[in-house]
Amino acid sequence: MTETSEDRREPHWRRLTPDEVGDAQRGEVRTVGHRRVSFGLYRSETQGDEWSELVRDLQAFRLVLPEGAAFTHVTGARIRGWNLPHLPSQVPVFASAPGDVARPRRSGLIVSRLVSDAPSETRHGLPVAAAEEILLRASRDLGTLDIAIMITSAMRLGDLDHQRMESLLASRRPGVRRLRAAWHLADVRCESPGEVLLKILHDVCDVQTEPQVELFDDQGTSLGRADLLLRGTRHVHEYDGGHHRDKDQHRTDLRRERGLSPHYTRRGFTLDDLLNHPLAVMHELDRLLDRPHQLRRLHRWRSLVRASCYSEDCRERLHMRWQRLTGQVEWQPTG
Repeated sequence: MTETSEDRREPHWRRLTPDEVGDAQRGEVRTVGHRRVSFGLYRSETQGDEWSELVRDLQAFRLVLPEGAAFTHVTGARIRGWNLPHLPSQVPVFASAPGDVARPRRSGLIVSRLVSDAPSETRHGLPVAAAEEILLRASRDLGTLDIAIMITSAMRLGDLDHQRMESLLASRRPGVRRLRAAWHLADVRCESPGEVLLKILHDVCDVQTEPQVELFDDQGTSLGRADLLLRGTRHVHEYDGGHHRDKDQHRTDLRRERGLSPHYTRRGFTLDDLLNHPLAVMHELDRLLDRPHQLRRLHRWRSLVRASCYSEDCRERLHMRWQRLTGQVEWQPTG
């Protein structure tokens, strides 16, 4: 199973139904009330939410995709409802076309040729590649942390077939090494991208943890669940996203922390802690475990961050790479 870059045959299109493409049109439509999606692709101008606008744009792109094509990479992941990492501000539409057919060229569209037996599916009326193929295609661009977030979300939604995934990981296709590394870091028990990052930071610091552990007091009364419990201790570590600073949520968090305090010690970590102050976090972990510092742990974490979309330099490199592949640039906002 390989992906190649040469175009040899003319693409084959079938007539799509209105349910498949909505009111999208090909050609030079210039009338009021239409929006240009890409070169020669138009649809009606609407003011819907981000999701409905995305679906209408993808319906328009179907007019130039060959038969059997499916959306993949982060486009397929969005259609499937997976969590995504912090992507660049603008992202092209990704699709894969099976067989030896010519791939269409449009601004804001990247089409790879994929020879694979994995079946595509239909979600929200749109063709989407198999889950493992989406992950493999994304692994050619994104970092290990990014792919671990996507894998975790795919596992939680039941989208991954473990037998097909293991077969793919045993292959030598482009992107497999990064996908394999992310597969070993992902944990289905993590419930958000922030929790995935927090868990992996503990992993690379050689701190054993249990995600989403039920906590109890000395009388056996449930105190709720914790994002991470340091194994063999009563130290609870949790990811505090932006919603934790909401007034009502903050009150709830304080009441919960007071309930935990006689039995567990809770520490909250923000994204800024994980990305910009990992040395302070590592020192805190080392003090809790009463062990010496080892900078190799910090270097490993920083290498993962630098190669991920949580690095501004990485996002800029991705933007430039995708711009070169597509030409200029009416891409989908990532929200």
